[in-house]
Amino acid sequence: MSKNLSLLRDYLNQQGLAAAIVPTNDPHFSEYVAACFKCREWLTGFTGSAGTAVVTLSEAALFTDSRYFLQAEQQLSGSGFELKKEGLPDSESIACYLKSRVGEGRVGVDGKLYAVGAFDALKRELEPLTLVAVDDPFAKIWRDRPPMPGDKAFLMSDEVAGATVSEKLRALKARLKPDANSLYVASALDEVAWLLNLRGNDVAFTPVNIAYAVVELDVDKVHLFINPGKLEGKDAERLQAQGVVVHSYSSFEQQLAALAAGKIVVFNSNRTSVSTQKAVEKSCRKVVVEEGLFGAITMIKAAKNKVEVAGIHRAMLADGIAWVRFWRWIEEHIGSGKVTEIGAGEKLRAFRAECPDFLGESFSPIVGYKEHGAIVHYSATPETDVPLGRDAFILIDTGAQYRYGTTDITRTLHLGKPSEEETTDYTLVLKGHVQLAMARFPYGTRGAQLDMLARQPLMQHNLTYLHGTGHGVGHCLCVHEGPQSIRLNENPTILEEGMLSSCEPGLYRTNRYGIRIENLMLTVPVEENEFGKFLQFEAVTICPIDLSAVNTEMLTCQEKAYINAYHSHVYKTLSPHLSEGEQAFLKKKTNMI
Repeated sequence: MSKNLSLLRDYLNQQGLAAAIVPTNDPHFSEYVAACFKCREWLTGFTGSAGTAVVTLSEAALFTDSRYFLQAEQQLSGSGFELKKEGLPDSESIACYLKSRVGEGRVGVDGKLYAVGAFDALKRELEPLTLVAVDDPFAKIWRDRPPMPGDKAFLMSDEVAGATVSEKLRALKARLKPDANSLYVASALDEVAWLLNLRGNDVAFTPVNIAYAVVELDVDKVHLFINPGKLEGKDAERLQAQGVVVHSYSSFEQQLAALAAGKIVVFNSNRTSVSTQKAVEKSCRKVVVEEGLFGAITMIKAAKNKVEVAGIHRAMLADGIAWVRFWRWIEEHIGSGKVTEIGAGEKLRAFRAECPDFLGESFSPIVGYKEHGAIVHYSATPETDVPLGRDAFILIDTGAQYRYGTTDITRTLHLGKPSEEETTDYTLVLKGHVQLAMARFPYGTRGAQLDMLARQPLMQHNLTYLHGTGHGVGHCLCVHEGPQSIRLNENPTILEEGMLSSCEPGLYRTNRYGIRIENLMLTVPVEENEFGKFLQFEAVTICPIDLSAVNTEMLTCQEKAYINAYHSHVYKTLSPHLSEGEQAFLKKKTNMI
């Protein structure tokens, strides 16, 4: 049993708790969390990005999904934690685990790490056990805990953001239609960043700052809770001139309680913590919980304005240049035994970093050779890293953050002679990608209504994939952004003009290879007539699609025309920015079929 586990059990005894649940989370419900919030990792020794620790006075378990079964088994050895595999037919839920091991008593969770909605649902599941929200247990037992990130924040210019803080506040009020004396609480880091045109470097892969925002809707005033040392003088002055009052991050709950006195407080239950709710409910006049999974700010920012769209195109240009240079490099060096999965990811990052506006990667790169490509969220480690060869598929899923946009692209390359099965599989994935990319649809269409377009070519051969087909993408923000999605699961969000989404069908043959082709697409208008308003997708990713494993006889004339038009656009857009040798390489990759 680890020392850290013993420390938590001592805490449980002191507080009269029968058990504790420790999620992988921060107070803002971010996809990626800063080191100071990696409590579950510190407790268990498991470094995967997803998992929940459950600790009783005599037993402990880590619940995680299939991406991490092997890693968790290795890292949990000797820790005192049992691995619980989620997603299997006989998987035990956290509630069932606790109820079968703890007869009665209180189960504690950090009130800052559970959203109101999730807390209420878990409370019902755990009955007759009592779920209670407590102050951060790790503040007392994690002695060498990393400090809060201290990197400087920076403001986007209005020329990059496309809207001022005042304009965004007007849009927020128009959507909320608030009663008098109302406050709006924004806890999600990307919402705070978007509202104030503020970016930073506090969280891996996402250019945000750890902060809260509270909007006084009556007077167009925003209270920003952030480490004041993160703002330079001019940026602080500029925020102040726009009605932003800066407070220390640590004073959030105390100041919020004072601001809420006698007022109506509006928040989203899926993005606001139990701790935040408790801070306002004693002093406010009324709490109004927004309907839906996402808050008002997320709904507004999903539809990119014209300036943001221009920035996205600029980011795609920089990314496309880097990708062509990388692809040429990999063809020249692969097979030497020196280019590995990790090395390829690092090289692509280096090409992207040649752009002066590159801020970093938008997620951990996925470079999967042969059977590793069949692991959907594969991330190479020194133990699994292998040299790349010419005899199989290489799946490369990566993305970048630029000051004016976020990218996410997957290309699957075959640099040898593909088999008939590989060619058929790849062509079916390509057909699905193109069929979705060519879609036209009336206003009011949801992603779930379009998802089958991408799957149908595969399903005609009794094949499919288990992940979603598309997710939203932010503007120099989260690479995985709501509210829209394109997947089989129903999502009530309709596709609006200006939404940026991925199109990424795939096929995975376990222990053999994986195939995925991904572009980002912008929802744009087509026509409005007596039948209504019609929309379509515009592919904004600018990079050739590998055609070396395509059976052209399986493509329709319409599909060929789409691919040829896309490749013509890629060549025309990228070639002026490339050397003569790079242009020749690009020309070969964009030849007509």
